[in-house]
Amino acid sequence: MSAATDHTVRPDQTIRSVEAIAYRLPLTSALAWGAHSALSAAEHVLVRVTLEGGAVGEAEATPRPTIYGETTGSVLAILSHLTPGLIGLDITDEDALNRIRNSVTNNHTARGALDMALWDARAKVGGQSLFDTLLGSNTRVRPSFILGIAPPAEMLAEAERVVAAGVRCLKVKVGRNHTRDLALIRELRQTFGPDVLLYADSNETLSPELAPGILAAMREAGLMYVEEPLPARDLRARAELHSQGVLPIVADDSCFTPADLERELDFDTFDVLNVKTARNGFTDGLQMLRRAAAHGKRGMVGSQASTGLGTLHAALLSTQPEVTEPCELSFVLKLRDDLLNLPIEFKDGWLDVGSLREHRVDPEKLRHYAIG
Repeated sequence: MSAATDHTVRPDQTIRSVEAIAYRLPLTSALAWGAHSALSAAEHVLVRVTLEGGAVGEAEATPRPTIYGETTGSVLAILSHLTPGLIGLDITDEDALNRIRNSVTNNHTARGALDMALWDARAKVGGQSLFDTLLGSNTRVRPSFILGIAPPAEMLAEAERVVAAGVRCLKVKVGRNHTRDLALIRELRQTFGPDVLLYADSNETLSPELAPGILAAMREAGLMYVEEPLPARDLRARAELHSQGVLPIVADDSCFTPADLERELDFDTFDVLNVKTARNGFTDGLQMLRRAAAHGKRGMVGSQASTGLGTLHAALLSTQPEVTEPCELSFVLKLRDDLLNLPIEFKDGWLDVGSLREHRVDPEKLRHYAIG
């Protein structure tokens, strides 16, 4: 039950300010996906909620114009728009906070980051951290790495680098050249053998006519599943493809919101739900994982190319019992630097989420990489 009913407001736990700080972190190389999209740097926004008593909650917003229609500027603007309604609210009044946060539609990463910053501040005002309030039973999580579209030699070299860094699952971006995609997948399988898990992300690039054959070839090449093979708008075609059972399907672009998830459950379009804290926050993310699990669906937690802070939050959600699959927690390996005071390390294909308790944003690094 929400703390919004029948509680005494303490001045020290009311919201004093909401800040949004844009920053830019360089990548080791560009990340390309889908038909045309590419990311050359992580230009994100740190969202900070400060309470009257001094407690501070922080989270990362990851604007993606080609996915959600958000930019750094729009994230800053929507947070400025929401701030007056948040000032003075009790951090434990979750109903009121969610009414303000959801008073606008879309703006997924802005609202998701705000939700996580509110959760963080709420934990701290009680003398705890998110690790005390959110760490689930599965404290060791299998991380996956997003292998973006690039010349095959570059993709293989990056795969070798992240496997050497302790990751044992690769999410391979495909969809621009199916023949080349399958050749690369076979080479990855030959290079790493069965110890490295593989799955594909088509980012809606296949057609209903070609998808069954391509998914069958992916299955034969050793992939576990494929994410969003068909355009999200093709609901009936996606339901039909799923009914054929060629290869398990991961829902991502088709399940931005809890309402989207209900539609997909009604039409039975997927096997694995990919929840992203970057767009869903903790409130909707937990709800969606539980709802999908109640319908017999598996769960994973994805990354919107999150840097260290976003990875910490995604990792916490990944420890929930409804999460059954590898989770996208290793994008930090694609960063030249990060805002965190400590590196996130992987060992033998696992991430020990409980070991991340002392990781936090370094103020000096934030000042160095802040923009605007």
